[in-house]
Amino acid sequence: MSVIAEIIDTLEYKVAKLFEKSKALEKNNQVLRLELTKAAQIIQKQSEEMEALKKQYETLKIANSLLGSDNNKRETKLKINSLIREIDYCIAQLSD
Repeated sequence: MSVIAEIIDTLEYKVAKLFEKSKALEKNNQVLRLELTKAAQIIQKQSEEMEALKKQYETLKIANSLLGSDNNKRETKLKINSLIREIDYCIAQLSD
């Protein structure tokens, strides 16, 4: 009977250890999920900042071309022509 008692004690010990490991892994999983959420928020914020900087860069390129720089003159002319077409379209819509 003592052999069975030893086996049961060993089994209980191992189950307790597994339970402790499971709890530790669950806690670690929660920490990792929080870190992942924070990282995703940082990535989103940086993506938004990058898009804003791209728009700002394009605006600066156009402004630089308008100030007389030879770089990007074609793009600036195309942008101005596009804006003029949009204004003409708006005027035509208003006059109807």
